[in-house]
Amino acid sequence: MMKIPKLLFAGLLFTILIPLILGNGIPSGQNDFIAKSFSVAGPLYENLLKTTAGNSKDYPHSLNPDGSIKYLQIDEWTGGFWPGILWSMYEYTGDEKWKTQAKVWTESLESNQFNTAHHDIGFMMFNSYGKALKFEQNPKYKEILIQSAKSLCKRYSPVVGSIQSWNERKSKGEINTWSYPVIMDNMMNLELLFYASKETGDVTYRNVAISHAELTMKNHLRADFSSFHVVNYDPAKGKVLHRQTLQGFSDNSTWARGQAWGIYGFAACYRETGDKRFLEAAIGMADFYLNHKKLPADKVPYWDFNAGENGYRPDWDYQPSLYKEIPRDASAAAITSSALLELSQLVRGKKRKTYFSAAGFMLKSLSTDQYLNTGQANPYFLLKHSTGNFPSGREIDVPLIYADYYYLEALLKYGHILKAGKS
Repeated sequence: MMKIPKLLFAGLLFTILIPLILGNGIPSGQNDFIAKSFSVAGPLYENLLKTTAGNSKDYPHSLNPDGSIKYLQIDEWTGGFWPGILWSMYEYTGDEKWKTQAKVWTESLESNQFNTAHHDIGFMMFNSYGKALKFEQNPKYKEILIQSAKSLCKRYSPVVGSIQSWNERKSKGEINTWSYPVIMDNMMNLELLFYASKETGDVTYRNVAISHAELTMKNHLRADFSSFHVVNYDPAKGKVLHRQTLQGFSDNSTWARGQAWGIYGFAACYRETGDKRFLEAAIGMADFYLNHKKLPADKVPYWDFNAGENGYRPDWDYQPSLYKEIPRDASAAAITSSALLELSQLVRGKKRKTYFSAAGFMLKSLSTDQYLNTGQANPYFLLKHSTGNFPSGREIDVPLIYADYYYLEALLKYGHILKAGKS
C-alpha cells in the first residue's frame, strides 16, 4: 500500500470532514476553495504552534532568508495577527484546540494595552481581543480594549487633528525629518476607537477617529483616489509639510498595500458613522485599484502600482535587474478582498455585485497553487508571494502573517455573505 505523508493525510481529512461538520449552508460548489484553503491551513498552523509550544513571547511574522521562522516581539505591530488567525480557525472548524491556543496567544498581549510607542495598537489588540469577543464574552477583554483605545488616543493631537503614527524620524533617503508622520495604515486602528466609544458611551474616542479619517481623506488622497503613504505635519501649527513614502516606490507612486489599508479603513468608517464622504473615499480607492492598467489579470497587485515607471523617481537605490519580474504583494490582495466584501454590503445594485465578484475573484486567485502553500513551499504559512518593505530590502516575495490573517478573514466573510444570500 502506498504511504501517505502525515501532513498530507491530515490535510485530506480536514478537507473531507470540515464541510460535513459545519453544514454551513453555502450553495454547493461555491465554497470549495474555502474548504480547500482551511484544509491546507490546518496542518501548517499546527506546525507553527509546535515551534512556539510553551513560548507565547515570540510572535510568528515571516521567514528568514534561510527558511527559519522570523519572529517579532510583543511591542511590534504584527503580534495580534497570530491569535487572530487562530480565532479564524476556530470560527471555521469549531475545534476547541484552536480556541484554546487563540486564548493563550490573545492573553499574552495583555500588557500591550498600555503601549503608546506607536499607532499600531489597533492591529495588535483589536485583531486579537476584538476577535476573541465574538466567542468569549470576557469582561476583562473589554476592559483591555478600552484601555488600548485610551493609549491610542494619547498619540492624537487636536492641533493636527490626527493620530501620530511614528515618532520623529528621517524620511527614506534622509531627505526630510518627519516630526509628526501619519501613514495610511493608521486608518486600520480606528475600529478600536469606534468600539470603545460604543462600549463606554464616551464620544471622545469616536470623535478622534472621525477627525483622523477626515484629515486622511483630505491630505492622503489624490484627485484620482490614489494615495500617499506618509503625510508629515508641523506639530505646532498642524499644516502639511511633506507628502512622501517609506514603503512605496516613490513619493508620487501608489503603494499597493497602502491603497488596500485605505479601502478597508474608509469602508469601516462609513459603516460606523454613515458619513457618505467616507463611503465615497472607499469607493474611489477601490475603483482605482480594480481599474488600474497595471493590475495583473489575477488581481494580485505588484507591490507598488507604479514600480519602475517613468515619472516616478525613488529616494532609494532601485535595482530592477535583481528581479525577473516586479514582485507581487499577496497581502495587499488579501486585505483588499476583505475590504471589498465589507464594501459590497454597504452599497447596492451594480456596485454590490462588482465588489463582491472582484473579492471572490481575488480569493480564488489566492487559493490557487500559485499563491496557496499547497506544495509545502514552507511548513508554516498559508500564502506565498507577499512583499513587506521592498525599498529597505526586507521581506520580498515571502509569506507574511498578516497576509494569512486577512485572507482567512476574507474567506469567512465571503462564506457568510453567500450563506445570507447577500451577494
